[in-house]
Amino acid sequence: MHLRLCLTCGHVGCCDSSPNRHASAHAHAADRPLAASAEPGEDWAWRFLDQTLIGRRE
Repeated sequence: MHLRLCLTCGHVGCCDSSPNRHASAHAHAADRPLAASAEPGEDWAWRFLDQTLIGRRE
């Protein structure tokens, strides 16, 4: 399980690989489309509206 941070309100939820998909549920229910990885060493965000990866550095 990996954690995702809502960039609007700071809510932390589990990723879509987890059974309950709390981050996605929060994004859709609260109309908050941006979440970032809360995992150490990961530097990216996800836009739920159009399923776009933002800012990943390789």
